[in-house]
Amino acid sequence: MNPRLWAGSILSYGYNFHVSNIPSRQIRSIYLRAYLGGYGDGAAVQMGCRFLNGKKVFLGDRTVINFSCLLDGRKYEIRTGHDVSIGPEATILTLGHDPQSADFSDRGGDVLIGSYVWIAYRAIILPGVTLGDGVVVAAGAVVTRSCEPFSIVAGCPAKVIGYRNPDLTYRLEYAPWLL
Repeated sequence: MNPRLWAGSILSYGYNFHVSNIPSRQIRSIYLRAYLGGYGDGAAVQMGCRFLNGKKVFLGDRTVINFSCLLDGRKYEIRTGHDVSIGPEATILTLGHDPQSADFSDRGGDVLIGSYVWIAYRAIILPGVTLGDGVVVAAGAVVTRSCEPFSIVAGCPAKVIGYRNPDLTYRLEYAPWLL
């Protein structure tokens, strides 16, 4: 086995099954700064989140990932802007399979998330999607294609249901002690 692959697997296992369940944001943050590709100032990851190949996951400043999310950076990157809120149990995928492939070949792509994006509870973002600045993804939505800035999308597959005020200035600072 490739030594880098082996080391990455050990780091993933260590975080996903041990560190992610430690009720200390500070301890998890120390590990994530070393494990992820990027961990912005003021970023916060709550308990129970899982990362597949953390070296391809880049979290922007003040990105908040709520409990039990899955971020899949196995082959492609996930990048967030600043002040991004990812709701509980959301899933961001970068890799899947081509359903038309006779040999079940991989299909995927980077997931790029702009600043001030709000991804609600149990939303799913599929490979190759770009969410422009200020996008809101409704709870339970399945995003199969890129979304224009400040759009609000909902459903399966997600469709535009409205637009958000583009004059956003908030700064996320959600950092509970135990979560």
